[in-house]
Amino acid sequence: MANLPFDLLGDRVQSINLTPAEIQRYARHLIMPEVAMDGQKRLKASRVLCIGTGGLGSPLTLYLAAAGIGTIGLVDFDVVDVSNLQRQIIHTTPDIGRPKIDSAEEKLKALNPDLVVNRHEFAVDSSNALELFAGYDVIVDGTDNFPTRYLVNDACVLLGKPNVYGSIFRFDGQASVFFPPHGPCYRCLYPEPPPPDLVPNCAEGGVLGILPGFIGVVQATETVKLLLGSGKPLMGRLMIYDALDMSVREMKVRKNPKCPICGPNPTITELIDYQQFCGVPGHDATHAAASVGAEITALELKALLDSGKAPFILDVRNPEEIAICRIAGSTVIPLPTLATRLGELSKATPMVVHCKSGMRSAKAIAFLQEQGFSQLSNLTGGILAWIKDVDPSLPAY
Repeated sequence: MANLPFDLLGDRVQSINLTPAEIQRYARHLIMPEVAMDGQKRLKASRVLCIGTGGLGSPLTLYLAAAGIGTIGLVDFDVVDVSNLQRQIIHTTPDIGRPKIDSAEEKLKALNPDLVVNRHEFAVDSSNALELFAGYDVIVDGTDNFPTRYLVNDACVLLGKPNVYGSIFRFDGQASVFFPPHGPCYRCLYPEPPPPDLVPNCAEGGVLGILPGFIGVVQATETVKLLLGSGKPLMGRLMIYDALDMSVREMKVRKNPKCPICGPNPTITELIDYQQFCGVPGHDATHAAASVGAEITALELKALLDSGKAPFILDVRNPEEIAICRIAGSTVIPLPTLATRLGELSKATPMVVHCKSGMRSAKAIAFLQEQGFSQLSNLTGGILAWIKDVDPSLPAY
């Protein structure tokens, strides 16, 4: 059955047997020549680490549990929010406010009581990744940020573990398998991270709720193939999915001979500071970035409006966000169009700039300062703070 040039499980499978109940549960696998009894034993012997139980982690872990993976490690330290439920199908409405790892473990064990779930309720970083990954056969990356993607890649390369990658944004998804020396690594595809201010996350850019189901299922499929040692995994290939056009295309990914971690002369031999590498500021720097110019709280802005000393309120969010909620009397100029609409603004008028949470407005203020504007204040916490502290009748998003 096996046709891949590696075996992730070694002799561990020899001690595995299926119970009569398991034979009944996995009957549709056992009659497939590509799986059969030996393959199902391999799945039972397998240990898979899933980083994240959100959009990608939800379908991924559900299908791995259903397929008969013996041990699944869950990495998550977040809690369930109502905005998650549009795409994170492992969580339900009664789970709002619960730790995601509790909710996910409950659903997985309900689906497959024989499953062993290892809980890792902490953030993966350079201090713990190698020790954590070492206990698993396959690492599946269900994260949504570049520092963690580079961290997962580097730890997998250093340990010789396959990295099953997936990413989603709006209607677009990607998937691949990075597993040197059998194929390229994530750094071969993306040698450098993009500038952080040019990469909106799903909270700012949105994601079709169904999209992670497709990509997560692809990741689960690739994981099972790697463990079975069968088929043609996505090594050296990047699958690109466009849900809006319902098209799937493939791009070849070649090993980079100058790759700093999987090339013949690596310069990265240990895990590094990935926040710094990706240009993502820490907490203090983030706060400073959001505090370009003066800051004003939602309550302070409300007091100014009530006193008749209303400042000019500039909303730099996108039109789709404006349709959800808006501060009455604000002027809307989306951040991408700000440079072409400076003529609509006065340098002599005090201005409060806001977005959803405060980061895009900080970028707008930095740009306006370069253009000679000086009477600028950033609304701390953006319109979400306004909704929380001033007008809870507006819908949060």
